[in-house]
Amino acid sequence: MVPAYLFRSDHILTADLSPSQMPAKVGQLHLQPCIVRDVNDHWEERMNWIESLQCAIDCMETHLTQNIRPAEIAAECGYSAGHLQKGFTLVTGYTFAEYMRKRRLYQAALELKASPDRRILDVAIKYGYDSPDAFARAFRSFHGVLPSQAREPGVCITMFQPLQIHLSVQGGTAMNHTIQHIPSFELIGQVFHLSSQENSFAVIPRKWANFMSVCRTLVEENQPGSALKQAIWQNNIGEFGLCHETSDGLDYMIAGKYRGGPVPEGFELRTVPALTWAMFDCPGPVPEALQTVTSRIFTEWLPQNPDWLPDGDLSMEYYPMGDSSAPDYRSQVWIPVKNKQNCR
Repeated sequence: MVPAYLFRSDHILTADLSPSQMPAKVGQLHLQPCIVRDVNDHWEERMNWIESLQCAIDCMETHLTQNIRPAEIAAECGYSAGHLQKGFTLVTGYTFAEYMRKRRLYQAALELKASPDRRILDVAIKYGYDSPDAFARAFRSFHGVLPSQAREPGVCITMFQPLQIHLSVQGGTAMNHTIQHIPSFELIGQVFHLSSQENSFAVIPRKWANFMSVCRTLVEENQPGSALKQAIWQNNIGEFGLCHETSDGLDYMIAGKYRGGPVPEGFELRTVPALTWAMFDCPGPVPEALQTVTSRIFTEWLPQNPDWLPDGDLSMEYYPMGDSSAPDYRSQVWIPVKNKQNCR
């Protein structure tokens, strides 16, 4: 749902920071080695947000010829898989899987050119393909030629070199937010599973449109005894959007705070644990206002704030009553955070 604010130019990524967010030194980040004990343990030295993104890149580069899961990448960088993946996609424009696929295909092409006598099957297996046909399809889709043709003199291949994170300073506007600890509470609503964040841009808005269509139909039919209508109205379903990053994709829930009563067919209950939330105001019509602020959270607020780190695999959207298409509508984005002082 959220487009990145950053642009990609020759695979050097530039984040826009306001003058008040100016880093002490602008330029390439040089990472200090850190030892990770366990993803749930505290670090003796905790990376900042920009460093964690570069750490993810370095980790994937180290494991290009091996299978590595997002959770393992996140563990090396000291963050939850959900927030690290989301932040990486917002900043770079790529998912972990897409980045590694492009890098592997580029490296495979370089090896084919450098070693004319090497079997194509050996290169395919090295970079994670089980058959020559699967490798040939992916290779042609990326490079525009077959693996055998890539060896011919004068044939060009698509370059995809390792990404690097840089910072630049530009003007910006303040982000209105509050930090609040909220005890555990229960939500009721419809849950949709997405295999990855890549198709969430199109799928989630369609799910909201379908839900609103159901609500309009319930109003028009005027059936006071409807269990579905009672559950939606009693629990204010549609007040929240809950996003839960999982190991195999994304669970999105159109939800309301559960106040009791029957759970209609196709709906379920989910418990949100006690967390400290950073709550960001999103002035303006949705989804544009939410998308803009969410992008700024990961590309501006997290890189520069001195106190808070993302915590866990949840995020939430809050939709108060009102005309969500109006210029003065105010929704919110919530992300769970942890104080940096507690991570030392």
